[in-house]
Amino acid sequence: MTDPEIDIDIDGDVYVFPRYLAGSSAIDDPGLEPLMQLGWALTHDDLGNTHLNAPDHKVRLGFLPEGDDDGLWRINAYVDRFGPPAWGVSFNDACPNEFVAAFTTALAQAYQDGPEHYLARPDPTDPELDAFNALAPLINRGWKAQHLRWGVLGLQTPDGMAGLEYTTGRLDAEKELTTLQARWYMWGGPKNGYARWYATASTNTPTPLVKAITQSVSDPAPLPRWKDFLSRGLRDHAQLVPVTPPPPPVPTPLDVHRTAPRRRPALTTRSVPRWSTTTTPSATVPARPSRPRR
Repeated sequence: MTDPEIDIDIDGDVYVFPRYLAGSSAIDDPGLEPLMQLGWALTHDDLGNTHLNAPDHKVRLGFLPEGDDDGLWRINAYVDRFGPPAWGVSFNDACPNEFVAAFTTALAQAYQDGPEHYLARPDPTDPELDAFNALAPLINRGWKAQHLRWGVLGLQTPDGMAGLEYTTGRLDAEKELTTLQARWYMWGGPKNGYARWYATASTNTPTPLVKAITQSVSDPAPLPRWKDFLSRGLRDHAQLVPVTPPPPPVPTPLDVHRTAPRRRPALTTRSVPRWSTTTTPSATVPARPSRPRR
């Protein structure tokens, strides 16, 4: 019989908090599903990589486990389907899939709303002010400003295990799409090892799409994972809570003795006075002496 308190749909045996230390779940479906529901064309190449193409061919997604680098997810949008990308977003192979799914969910909605949304450029008159809309979720959830280097606005979690860098000024458009030198750079996890994840977004990425990522990264809700698949670096820094509460400990003989019902002591026989309902006989009156007869 199934325990009603256990959710069999949870993919994991522990909850990981904070979520930016959860690592990848190695499942691509959540990231692909929002766009597949819109009827985007799904194809596979000879290497086993997955590609999604929008009906108008102006937005393309690649899930690239056999790509040239650790950029597992690459999403590009185009004003001209035959021209260079208008913007590009990438996530590496250590990035929690939930962050990718948050982005593709927002992208699916923007695509339905039209090109003026999924190709919307940041406000050219004040791009830094426009960028603040994507930074607000982090600031509101306690991320602190960091003085990194000239021209870079940095935010970091209080534990120092996740951060964001927003670079101002002019950037090389090609490098933004092929390196980590992008307008937006987000990271999380320990510095050493393969558990560190990153995400990038180029200059003209619509701000609402970037905000979808920052909202998900800073969400206080934990993420489910399988403990044995978490790297040691993540386990050492994250808080892990079992999905199924552990059973109560087996009571010891002393516990049994303490909780056993105590027998009430038996009443001893006592002499108890009783009220009698019978009439007490009156005292005997002595007879009068008889008089002598005359």
